[in-house]
Amino acid sequence: MSIKNALILFYRKYPLVRLGTIILAVVIAIGVISFFSTHAKHPPVITSITPPVGAPGDLMTITGSDFGALRSPESYVEVGGSKITSSGYLSWSNKEIRIILPTNVQDGLVIVGTKNGESKPGFFANEAGIPIAVPVDTKTTQPVITDLTPSTNSYGALITLSGSNFGTVRGNSGVYFTANRDDSESKMTDTFNLAFVQASESNYDYEYWSDTEIHVRIPDGAASGSIYVKTDKGESNRVQLQVASSAGTRSYTERKTYVLQLSCDVENIDPKIPVSITLRVPRPPVTAQQPLADLSECTPDPLIENYRNMIIHQLEFDKNSVRKTRVSQNFLISAYTLTTSITERNIKPFSEKSRTIYSVATQNDSLIQSKNTEVTTLAADIIKREKNPYRQARLLYDWLLDSCRLTDSPVKKRVSPIELLAKKQGDAYDFAICYTTLARACGIPALPVSGILVDSDLKTANHWWCEIYLENFGWIPVDPALGAGLSYKAFRPVSDVRTFYFGNLDSQHIAFSRGWNEVKPSFVNSKTVYRERTYALQSIWEESSGESVNYSSLWNNPIVLGVY
Repeated sequence: MSIKNALILFYRKYPLVRLGTIILAVVIAIGVISFFSTHAKHPPVITSITPPVGAPGDLMTITGSDFGALRSPESYVEVGGSKITSSGYLSWSNKEIRIILPTNVQDGLVIVGTKNGESKPGFFANEAGIPIAVPVDTKTTQPVITDLTPSTNSYGALITLSGSNFGTVRGNSGVYFTANRDDSESKMTDTFNLAFVQASESNYDYEYWSDTEIHVRIPDGAASGSIYVKTDKGESNRVQLQVASSAGTRSYTERKTYVLQLSCDVENIDPKIPVSITLRVPRPPVTAQQPLADLSECTPDPLIENYRNMIIHQLEFDKNSVRKTRVSQNFLISAYTLTTSITERNIKPFSEKSRTIYSVATQNDSLIQSKNTEVTTLAADIIKREKNPYRQARLLYDWLLDSCRLTDSPVKKRVSPIELLAKKQGDAYDFAICYTTLARACGIPALPVSGILVDSDLKTANHWWCEIYLENFGWIPVDPALGAGLSYKAFRPVSDVRTFYFGNLDSQHIAFSRGWNEVKPSFVNSKTVYRERTYALQSIWEESSGESVNYSSLWNNPIVLGVY
């Protein structure tokens, strides 16, 4: 009998031997599984970041798992595309990392990296660029105004408020002026206080703020009447201000309130590794002509509700995630018809060129090429020896409408709007950008405005127009495309469109951006998407955490759900 046969006979003859063999096999299998489980790579996981909004020098605590008991040479934390240096780490454990934010910290993603890979990112925002509430000072009481000087002044002029309890920094506090609005035809209830207009941060109206003194400029849309200060502690007493301008008058009438929906569908997502897709949804600005732009509904909940006039959504995906998702937001927006009457002879050249509003609205940027030699030469040839800014602006407007042909169909190919000056034809986008460029080339503060037109059938279309700034009067609208005869169904047709749309604007315009919004990527080596010739002027609309991410997105046209 061979040894093999003897062993087989022995195995069959004794049950205890068979049982022992089975137990040994199970023990070996468990050991192998345990070994590989122990040595498997587990990339770090971030569950929370505190604080999500902070400043250089702040302590940031990152909690999660699989960070490692100690920080190895391969381990790191990255914030806004920059890795934290060795001196920035206070502690490192498997479930918690504590760091000090560096002086050059930027907005962007927070990533923990170890030898086992990178975590899914979180998001951090530098508080210097985001409006946040100032911590409540329990020592302050309700603000009080004791003096206002001068008590009579014009639009854009600087006034001084003296008193107490204004707060050492402005934060969310503001100065409110009686609004120059006619709501006699409005059917809207007083849910929102539109009887006052706040001084505008985007127009750089606030120049100085302390606990006892405020320097603020009279904003567009203000009228003679009460003025008060509002802080977290309440409203101050009201004092009287007389607003008068020799430059002309303005009025806001025929308010319309829209319920507007924006949505974006993200689909065909097939990540090989976990990825993050950030959507930057434009948020309508608040202006004198558009005093209400309230986010009434948002799905899913945004990461940041208002950051530089954008709503930030961060979507996380892995191989087990759904292949399609929709981001949607509803806005309640009120817009007025703005009409102006300008006394041309009283408009003077801009004297306060040191003001921020002048430097910002006359500079050359990636969208407005106002320093282009061909542009400056053409602009000088159009205005010739005219020194009055209002008349200069009108000469540019008339030249554009007389010399260039407006195309009804939007330009789809990616071409520079400046080509309009050579080809002498273009769409509404080209007309608005070129007019803004020519105005800045003449030293006239000007902004391109991007948004939508709502016609009488409540259909929307992307649209672009402009605003120019006149000293001692403020911003006035200019819509070159409608002035050139762009057709759309108005609620109340205008008989002389060329005259009306220089200095006036109807309430069927809804703005989504004023000026060019240059957005920085959140992290290095990301894939970004820029949407040209659409309802907002911003450099980044989408950003994914890796260049190899495959997905598609559809930004749906804005939809009007109702009008009141």
